[in-house]
Amino acid sequence: MTVSDQEDLVAVAPAAPVVTAAPVTSMRAGREALYFARRNRKLVAGLTVVLLFLVVAIVGPLLTDHGPNEYVGPPAQRPSSQYWFGTTMFGQDVFAQFTHGLRSTFLVGLLGGGLAAFIGMLIGFTAGYRGGVVDEVLNMITNVVLVIPTLAVLLVIATYLRVRGVIPEAVFIGLFSWPWVARAIRAQTFSLRSRDFVDLARLSGASGRKIILREIAPNMSSYLFMTFILLFGGAVLIAATLDFIGLGPTEGISLGLMMNNAVLWSALPLGMWWWFVPPGLGITVIVGSLYIMNVGLDEVFNPKLREM
Repeated sequence: MTVSDQEDLVAVAPAAPVVTAAPVTSMRAGREALYFARRNRKLVAGLTVVLLFLVVAIVGPLLTDHGPNEYVGPPAQRPSSQYWFGTTMFGQDVFAQFTHGLRSTFLVGLLGGGLAAFIGMLIGFTAGYRGGVVDEVLNMITNVVLVIPTLAVLLVIATYLRVRGVIPEAVFIGLFSWPWVARAIRAQTFSLRSRDFVDLARLSGASGRKIILREIAPNMSSYLFMTFILLFGGAVLIAATLDFIGLGPTEGISLGLMMNNAVLWSALPLGMWWWFVPPGLGITVIVGSLYIMNVGLDEVFNPKLREM
């Protein structure tokens, strides 16, 4: 074999494993994460509770033949076989209100948290990858929104809206909940954009958008998913706060609005615990389960924290 033939073999040989190495590594990492996820008690317990409440939110309203605000029975009835969660001061079915309120809770978390995650990722990835003037402008916008008192702004907006719904409330929450996400993703992108695989993607002629979507974002997928869970729980808490102080939806029902009505009509002094305990417990358990899920995911994705 000549020297030129040997050089040709050396140049060609590495090409074969390069094509299959990344998928194999990715598949192996996915199976490893799934293995530890199934055995993480925190993640399994939190996910089970959240899915249970989600099933109740979907199926619960189908078990009643009346709306959440309809007057269906005697007022202030204790829980019974006919009224599972009792009735309100005005004879409304608390179970119907609770199940419809759960729907509103998941809708606010999904829309509000999803919108905040989308804006935060868009600004964070763009600022971190582009740098320069683009980074300075986006970072300035992020800092301005970050120092704005979110709850105070939402209070002002809700005060001047005569007709309020769950979807507008979720949109407003999402528009003011993204700054910390953008700053965190920007810092991660700054670190990843100087890696070798990103430089190779640039040399291959890939655009900035493709590099972010195919190279940088997949390496942050676990962090992005955990961020969405935190935003989901944060949106639920903010919405419950607005609803509880009377600035929630004027149409429909929510868990926070149930607690507001219970306090407004003296459910606690009258001993009508079945009116305010279910919504308060529902919000607490859902947000707590999301936090436990997040801790479990951190243990799954971080080898140093995994439970063997």
